[in-house]
Amino acid sequence: MKKPIQIFLIALFLALSAGVTAQSVENKFQQVLDSVYNTNKDAVGIMIHVETPDKNISWTSAVGYADKSTQQAINKNQPAIIASNTKTYVAAAILKLVEEGKISLDQSIENSINPKTKELLIGDDYNVKRITVKHLLSHTSGIADYVNDEYFAFVFENKDHEWSRDEQIQFAVEKEEPIAEAGKVFKYGDINYLLLTEIIENKTGKPFYTAVRQLLDFKKHKLNNTWWYSLEDYPENVLPLVQQYYKEYDVAASDLHPSFDLYGGGGLAATTKDLAMFFQLLFEGEIIKDKKLLEQMHTYVLPKEESVYCLGVQNISFYRTITGYYHGGFWGTDSMYIPDMNTTISVYILEKEKRDLNAEISYKVLQIIKE
Repeated sequence: MKKPIQIFLIALFLALSAGVTAQSVENKFQQVLDSVYNTNKDAVGIMIHVETPDKNISWTSAVGYADKSTQQAINKNQPAIIASNTKTYVAAAILKLVEEGKISLDQSIENSINPKTKELLIGDDYNVKRITVKHLLSHTSGIADYVNDEYFAFVFENKDHEWSRDEQIQFAVEKEEPIAEAGKVFKYGDINYLLLTEIIENKTGKPFYTAVRQLLDFKKHKLNNTWWYSLEDYPENVLPLVQQYYKEYDVAASDLHPSFDLYGGGGLAATTKDLAMFFQLLFEGEIIKDKKLLEQMHTYVLPKEESVYCLGVQNISFYRTITGYYHGGFWGTDSMYIPDMNTTISVYILEKEKRDLNAEISYKVLQIIKE
């Protein structure tokens, strides 16, 4: 039988070895990040968080500038606007309501959305009795979106225009015809998630942003660097937002009124670590406890060949070999959970047009973890 001092020394050695291994792996991560950035300086800045609890890895880094006009060095703990990554949070909040027995995935939206919205949809020949919550979550509702070329043209020409959710819904109804019968066709559309936030409000009696925060328990899960960036106060002790760019239109995120992408299709700001931790906690079953319900979140709704979008995430074959539960955001923010590795990677690139680099970095990081 080993003596206590021997047991202690063995434990200490193993702990130190694990620490050295994690450190050497993280050095390799940094080399990948530096290498990609050094050959793509027009990316402005790149931010990343890798969470692999089974290998004791929780690593955050960033390279480049937070603002290209001032060339202010980026801080790895700065938040960014995560745009459509918000949809995963909204979807998880809906599933929490399902878990609590307040709604069901297959129920009609007829009596859950706002009366004004219902009237608009019926007036545009939508059968709201046949559109379900699940159809909205999976973008198979058949409802045409308001985000189209005409919408972007207006947004970029009227940067200070303050949109309301009702105005965006009406824009969709007036400008577009129904796509298809509910459940038949996948067509990604922010409008689906605007309707989901109406349902959240009607079922909780609270503003959707407050309800989502509470349903997902941001406080308990220490998501202290995540907030609805113009609907809630800027959190205390959180660094300034990085600047995010879209070169094609010569526009930065701060140039546009936040309301153009705010009411559930987008709206959240977060650090890379907070976004990664949300995905990690979500798919580890810390937020939605019902395993069968959580499984539906990454189960195909239509045949895989027609759509890989499930309920608030895409179930993708990353580089054709790695299963990932993924979502991205308009400004170049990506997050992906790898179930086979119990790993989440969140990568932000500050120049939207360089977004493909996120996938390249993620793949190289995953190969290092596999070694």
